[in-house]
Amino acid sequence: MTAPDDGLLIIDGRTVHELLPMADAVDLMDQVFRSHSAGRSRQPLRTVLAGGDAGALATMPAVVAGPESDPAPVFGVKAMVIKPGNARYGLGPHCGVVLVFDAATGRPSALVDGVALTAVRTAAASAAATRALARPGSAVLAVVGAGTQARSHIAALAEVLPALREVRIWNRGADRARRLADWARTKLPTVEIRYEPDIGGALRGSDVVCTTTASDRPLVSASMLAPGTHLNAIGASFRGKRELDTSVVQRAAVFVDSRESARNEADDLLIPLQEGGLPADFTPTEVGEVLLGDHPGRTGDDQITVFKSLGIAAQDVAAARHLQERARRSGAGIRVPAIGFEPADG
Repeated sequence: MTAPDDGLLIIDGRTVHELLPMADAVDLMDQVFRSHSAGRSRQPLRTVLAGGDAGALATMPAVVAGPESDPAPVFGVKAMVIKPGNARYGLGPHCGVVLVFDAATGRPSALVDGVALTAVRTAAASAAATRALARPGSAVLAVVGAGTQARSHIAALAEVLPALREVRIWNRGADRARRLADWARTKLPTVEIRYEPDIGGALRGSDVVCTTTASDRPLVSASMLAPGTHLNAIGASFRGKRELDTSVVQRAAVFVDSRESARNEADDLLIPLQEGGLPADFTPTEVGEVLLGDHPGRTGDDQITVFKSLGIAAQDVAAARHLQERARRSGAGIRVPAIGFEPADG
C-alpha cells in the first residue's frame, strides 16, 4: 500500500494571505474556539527558552481534531524565534514556522510561514471574539500600536463590524501611526481613519479597542473606556508584558482563548491577582464557552468586555491544516520530497 502525502508542502507568507482571506480565517477561529472549549484539541503550555541577548525560542505543539468531513486528529507544532535586534537588518523581531504531520502516517506534510499565519490567525481570533462580545452596531474602532498586528486587526475587525465608520490609531511613534493610517485609508475608503496623538483621545468613546503592543507596563486604564466598550488585549502574550491597568480587569467581564494559558501566562490578569486587585477565585470565561452557548457572554449594553488573547497552538495547527488542504486543491505551494520518516524494510 502506498502511503498518502509522500511529499512536504511548503507554504510561504504570500500564499498564506492568498489562501486564507480574513473573512474565512475569522470563521475558522470561531470553530477553533468552540473545539478547544469542547475538549477536541489538546496542547500543553508553550515553552519559552530565553537566550539572553540572542533572543528566545517559543514552541507550541498541539493535536487538533479535523472537520466533520475528515475528523482524524492532526499533530502540529509552531516554533518561533524572537530576535529583538532584527531591526538592524530591516527585519521584524519574529521568525518561525508551523509544521503539520500527516494524520495517517505521521510524516511531516506541510511547513507554513509562521509569521504570516500568526498575523492572520491572531487578528481573526480577535474578530471572532468581537463578533461574539461587542455591542451590535459598534461603529468606532481604536487601535493601540502600529505594527503588523495593528494592521491585521484593522482588516479583521472591518469584517465583523458592519457599522464601522471610524478608526482611530495611536502609537508611541507618530510616524508609524501615520503610515498605518495612510494604509488603512486605501483599504477602507468609506471609513474615516484618524491618527490620534493622545491614547486617551483615541480610546474615548470608542466601541471597540484593540491593544497590539509589546508594552511591559499598563497603557489602558478603566477611566479611558466608555461604558459598553469591548477590548481585545493582544500584545502582552508573554510573562513580563502588560497592557491593561488593574482597574480595567476589575471593571470588565474577562474572556480568554484558553483558561489554562491565562492562569499561567497572562500578566494582565496575574499581576492584579497577585496584588489582591482581583478575588482569589477569579475565573475568566473562554470565548468558546460563549460560542457553544455555555455562557451568556455580554450581559448588558453598558458592560465592558475584555478578550485577553494569548494565542493557542490549536489555532496555528488548525489554520496550517486548512492552508494545506487549500494548497493541495489549488496546486499552490512548493512540494519537496518527503523527509523525516522511517521507510519500511525492503
